[in-house]
Amino acid sequence: MKKTVDQLLKVEGLQVAIQQANTQIFPLQGVDFAVNENSNVGLVGESGSGKSITALSLLRLLPPNASIAGGSIMFGDQDLLQIDRSSMAKIRGDQISIVFQNAQTSLNPVLTVGSQIADIFRFHDGGSRKASWGVAVDMLDAMGIPEPETKAHEYPHQYSGGMAQRAMIAMALVCSPRLLIADEPTSGLDVTIQAQVLDLIVERVEKQAASLLLISHDIGVIAETCEEVVVMYAGKVMEHGSARELISHPAHPYTEGLMAAFRRQSGDRMYFIPGQVQHLSELHNGCPFVSRCEHATDMCRHEVPELKSLSDDRQVACYHPLN
Repeated sequence: MKKTVDQLLKVEGLQVAIQQANTQIFPLQGVDFAVNENSNVGLVGESGSGKSITALSLLRLLPPNASIAGGSIMFGDQDLLQIDRSSMAKIRGDQISIVFQNAQTSLNPVLTVGSQIADIFRFHDGGSRKASWGVAVDMLDAMGIPEPETKAHEYPHQYSGGMAQRAMIAMALVCSPRLLIADEPTSGLDVTIQAQVLDLIVERVEKQAASLLLISHDIGVIAETCEEVVVMYAGKVMEHGSARELISHPAHPYTEGLMAAFRRQSGDRMYFIPGQVQHLSELHNGCPFVSRCEHATDMCRHEVPELKSLSDDRQVACYHPLN
């Protein structure tokens, strides 16, 4: 297990508002977590919990109708919310990169795969077209793509799903970023290819001495890949701690529900958490999980719990933690 005390990324009080017609929604309502140097951190939660919006916020790639309403994103000694667009463009792809789900729709369909990788390398690192093309071919080769010199001249539609995802990873890692964000990187791939892609991401991140923020709704994938886990629900972080402790002894009732669903997937009947996710058209005035929690009290209904330390490596936002 990698060990470090150096903090690479620190997110505090991150809030996002989205304007939809005459309605405003608040998909992030004060998100707090950190990623250390040379570490793998998993961000997990149900669909709609705010995971992907968090990733887009880190890169300042929110859609036009969305805005960051508060908080800070410290990357090293820079607050990414305070720097200008030009400075952010230099960081994006060079120091922080992202792998999106469904690579075939994320790649540019009218450019060859090799040229897309080479262009990113030239933009951030300079060099001639010939040298950049050579780097692109080398990256495809490192991703395990057969005949990389030939495949570099092909277009995204000529790649299989798994091969396109490997090309996206090559594009994200070509400038040796300090942080790789992988947002559901195996979505739509068959199980065998999923495992290969995850192994490749972890191997390359470790080889480049980078950090990984892996986003997934599947806590099983997170458990196999990451040393730390951040559990999100309804735009808030519910729990953050070491993967081993959090998965074996969840402290938040929501985390316990996720683990119960994961453990019973192979049984006759899949477990699900009763109730529905709170609508995010209003700011929370209590615990966002209160309507689905059997441990809830009046305090939970009227006061939003803050993320507080249970131990040196565990934080939980709950008035009645399970351990």
